[in-house]
Formats: sequence, structure tokens, C-alpha cells
Amino acid sequence: MAKLAVVAFGGNALLRSGQKGTYKEQIENVSQTCQSLLGLLKQDYNIVIGHGNGPQVGNVMLQHEAGNKTFGLQIMPMDFCVSETQGSIGYLIEQGFRNIFAKENIKKNVVTIVTQVEVDREDPMFKNPTKPVGPYYDKDEADAYAAETGSIFREDPKGNGWRKVVASPKPLKVANIDIVKQLANAGNIVVTVGGGGIPVVVKDNQIIGVEAVIDKDLASALVAVEIGADEFYILTDVPKVYLNFKKPNEKALDTITIAEAKQYLQEGHFTEGSMAPKVRAAIYFVESGGKECIITEAGQLGNPACGTRIVR
Repeated sequence: MAKLAVVAFGGNALLRSGQKGTYKEQIENVSQTCQSLLGLLKQDYNIVIGHGNGPQVGNVMLQHEAGNKTFGLQIMPMDFCVSETQGSIGYLIEQGFRNIFAKENIKKNVVTIVTQVEVDREDPMFKNPTKPVGPYYDKDEADAYAAETGSIFREDPKGNGWRKVVASPKPLKVANIDIVKQLANAGNIVVTVGGGGIPVVVKDNQIIGVEAVIDKDLASALVAVEIGADEFYILTDVPKVYLNFKKPNEKALDTITIAEAKQYLQEGHFTEGSMAPKVRAAIYFVESGGKECIITEAGQLGNPACGTRIVR
């Protein structure tokens, strides 16, 4: 039987540092990442893909703001913005794979599922939102938007201005996960939990979208656990996880245990805005029954010794 793998695309798979996020840039970046996954496909893997959406959802929010100022159009809530980017990024990934498959004479379907992810409405993160989203504002603009929408704005530590902050709650349940598993096991490439999934809560048996951003690595890890994936890949912009990153005593990690990963987290080797969430997602997957999680850059895929492997 084919092995089943979940692959989480990092933001660099869609938009590189210094780029503006044009359609041409994004389709070229996605196509390169899709090309790198051929190694897994040729090793008879079935693949499910999760992806980030940070720059894209920020651009969508800017578009809504411009439409509001110019034409009086409503600014849409966070869950709606995430759904928009799930569709647009899913299209780019499908386009990338289909063009590569045409060249390689591969016959395989690529399916994007616009995916809701349930969170707990009592999650403590809702009481202390810290995840910055969207554009920067000056203090007066931020105060005006806060008064108008009830959103919370906080000053950027680097002095770039004020940004809206939302909660980043823990993902609990992925909608249509059984269908994701069926499609993947049938040999289709499935794109799901884009941007961590559309954040929703259940109240009085009704599904309600909420102002939140779910970590895409943790949501992808949940997918990997729920579908019984053999392996979980987290793609980033470095080939391995490092201790003392970019310092004279920098050390690349090849294979580490869950206990070692937890120790390194506790010692502060991994930053919250970069590697720490990825390592936590890896720990969750392996602790929940997964065989191993590999953190690496896309170009390393297909190499049996690629990346840092987190094992039991």
C-alpha cells in the first residue's frame, strides 16, 4: 500500500522575502514547491497538503479596507478572509501540480477543500489575543477602527505602527476529515486546512465564524493524526532545525526524540515567530501516534536523510 503523508507548506512556498505577492510571483513559487514534491509521489506516497496564508490574508484585508473607504463596501470578518485565501491559494497549488503533471505524464487528481476547523469558544487565547494580522496603522487610525469594529489593536514592538490582533486558539476538529482521508487513500492530492482552516465555534448547535487565526502547522498535524498519516512534513526556509541558530556555535539537528525536542523548547532555542510552533506541531503528531515528523526545506524532499526528524 502507498504511504500517506501530510505536507505543510510554509509561507516561503507561496511568497518569498522581498516580493510583492503578484500572481506571477506566487504561481512560480508554488510551482517550484510542487515540483519538489514529485520525489515523494514517485516513491508512491499519497499526499495531503496544508498551507499558510499570512501575506495573502493581509492583502485581502487591505483590499476590503480600500473598498470600504472608496465605495462603502463592508469589511469582511476574519473567517471570511481565510475562506477567500483558501480558494485562491488552492487554485495556485492545483495549477502548479496540473502543469507539472502534464510535463511528467502523470495522471492524478488535485482537489482543494475549503475547510472549517472548529475551536473552543472558551479557549483562553480569546481573552488575550496576540496574533497580529493585516496592515499597520497609526494610533489615530487604529483607535478609530477599534471604536468602529470592536477589534483590538496593539503597537508593533519594532515601531512600525499599530496592527489588529486576534486569538490563535487550538484546533479541535477538522470538517470533512473523513472525505479528506478517502480522497487521499484513493490516490488524489488533497489541499485542506488552508491558513490553518476557517476558524469556527459551535454555539446552540449552530456553526459560527470567529475572529481568529489557527496555526497552520498545528492544524496540519491534527489532519495528519486524524487520517492516520505515516509521516508529517513541515516545509520551511531552512534545511534543518538548529540549536543556537545563526550563532558561532550553531548546530544542525538530524534526529531528535520528543523528550529532546521538549527540552530544547524549554531552553528557548526556538523562537515563537519561527521554529517553535513547528516543533510543537511535530511533537503533537508523534505523541499522537505518528511515526515521525520531518522539518526541512522543499528542495530537500526526496533525500532520505533530509531535514530534522522528530521521533518517539
